[in-house]
Amino acid sequence: MNRHVADLSLIAPVAAGIWGLSQLLHPAVAAPAPDAAAVLAAVCPLKPTDTAGLRRVLTGGRLLEARHDGPADKPFRTVHRILMPEGGEWVINRLSPGGRLRRISLEWHAPALSGPRPVLAVNASGDCRATEGRRLIYGADGRAEALEILSADLSAVVFREPLNPPVPAGPPTAQGAVRVAVIDTGVNYTLPLFAGRLARDGDGTLLGYDFWDMDARPFDVDAARSPFFPLHHGTAVASIILREAPGAAILPYRYPRPDMTRFGDLVAQADAAGAVIVNMAMGSNAEADWQAFAQAARARPHMLFIVSAGNDGRDLDKVPVFPAALGLDNILTVTSAEADGRLARGSNWGAVRVDVMVPGEQVAVTDHRGAAGKASGSSFAVPRVTALAARLSAKHPGWRGPELKAAIVKRARKPFGGEAPLLRHGWIPDPTDDFEG
Repeated sequence: MNRHVADLSLIAPVAAGIWGLSQLLHPAVAAPAPDAAAVLAAVCPLKPTDTAGLRRVLTGGRLLEARHDGPADKPFRTVHRILMPEGGEWVINRLSPGGRLRRISLEWHAPALSGPRPVLAVNASGDCRATEGRRLIYGADGRAEALEILSADLSAVVFREPLNPPVPAGPPTAQGAVRVAVIDTGVNYTLPLFAGRLARDGDGTLLGYDFWDMDARPFDVDAARSPFFPLHHGTAVASIILREAPGAAILPYRYPRPDMTRFGDLVAQADAAGAVIVNMAMGSNAEADWQAFAQAARARPHMLFIVSAGNDGRDLDKVPVFPAALGLDNILTVTSAEADGRLARGSNWGAVRVDVMVPGEQVAVTDHRGAAGKASGSSFAVPRVTALAARLSAKHPGWRGPELKAAIVKRARKPFGGEAPLLRHGWIPDPTDDFEG
């Protein structure tokens, strides 16, 4: 991989367009984007490393980044980022396996008071024909309010997806409901699925919080990988808990990706709201990211944190994932099994660091759009154990983390096949079976 940053004067007949001062002062107004179709038509035929061609195509810009992955003459992936005179940026991504263009995408990041921000993306096939456009709409506070999916010619809005809608009104949480904290990418609380199932205080205010944006709208969206192609995870995870634990009320928390030290406040808030059971179908390789969480969890032995082992196909005793490998007594680490008790393909294991596995393949879920589907992996095994914990808690209201964990691992049995242990306790064939406990 080669990286270089250079100042290049790009001179060409295709104007990038200027976003006027009025758009900076009124960010809620959809800004007129440059003629992305014209830029695509001019840029797409160029060779991936043809910076001279870019000089002929774009006007007065400066090359901020040129990344080439693969052979110098035939890179399989290239990224160019170009700063335009008015302060906006073009980001051009090409995918060319075997030296042949398969896909190209253009992003226009328009100037704003806080720096260029993504506004428009156009995707095209290897023959340079646009296949789809995506446009972000910003609110007066500068945050993205909606993502619009555009037709190939960028003339029509095919679908509009909210990114930070208000929380619908709802009644206070029913007395006796088991409060389960779900720390994830948030949930789509506008779906009928969550009506009457969100934990609320006596005034009907949602218990839960967005520790990413630091507001009271923990909506299901993760734009870290791409603002134009956000990920959605938490709604599907929570849907399993709602189905398998009818007495549970969800406290949704959007995890603090921008500042993981906020995890201490998150755990404290969940504790104060009455959540003993915490679902965390998440993890990373960086132990340092989890120190605030570890400190907060260690100080609350009455809480049970049910976490994912991950899906990297590795032994966590040798190559750990966190928080699964923090070694706290009040963490229960879960991985995914096939229905017959075999470790699911790609799921992590560990005779010390992974406690149990449950069937987590092709689990029925409701996604962030409200559509029914199937999902597989440790992330979808975790909420099945969380639901089991919630049902146990409803049956034994006085139980706290230690009692819940003991009752769950007591159900585990030795998995089939092989003499070497894969798990600390074993597998639970059917976590919805309440005959035991």
